Amino acid sequence: MKKYILFDHDGVLVDTEYWFYKAGARALADIGFTLDRDQYLRDMTQGMATWAQAVAAGVDEATISRQREVRNVYYQEYLRSEDIEIDGVLETLDVLADEYRMGIITTSKPEDFALIHKNRSILDYMEFYLARDDYERAKPHPEPYLKGLQRFGATAAETVVVEDSARGLTSAVAAGIDCIVVANDFTASHDFSKATAKVATLRELPSTIKNLTT
Repeated sequence: MKKYILFDHDGVLVDTEYWFYKAGARALADIGFTLDRDQYLRDMTQGMATWAQAVAAGVDEATISRQREVRNVYYQEYLRSEDIEIDGVLETLDVLADEYRMGIITTSKPEDFALIHKNRSILDYMEFYLARDDYERAKPHPEPYLKGLQRFGATAAETVVVEDSARGLTSAVAAGIDCIVVANDFTASHDFSKATAKVATLRELPSTIKNLTT
């Protein structure tokens, strides 16, 4: 019987994956470097940062450090100005709240996470969230989801993870937790063959979780 849900954040509850990529691409374009989207997506599955291609091309660390700050500014600009809502999120959380305890496991920086939720009610449904500063090793390492289990006092068998990326799926599988993948156009090229189930939209989640227990 599933009792707990651990949600990924970006791409699952808010539509931010593309804008994070766009901010990094824009910051690199400022120094004349073109970020290849397909390679970015491949690097993403390994938990590698926006800067992997630039490092491989010989861009020095001082320049990358400077552009990382530029990227952060661009990203927050997008968070303030772009439509990052995902249809059906609040309605689905409202249904799930009747039967499950829920939390968020995210690689978002705390300041970005706070900005995203400044005028949203998603967190009203969550018992807790873990952002990037709350664990040492990021996805695809299992540590973030293992810490989520600890916060709930839950077993892996009682829990399901909801993800949209191969990096997150790998983290959940390594933690021994069933993982449902929600379709996201930006990460559609990722390998989700190890997912317990796949859904086209978040609205399918309640029935899909029930099917895991029957």
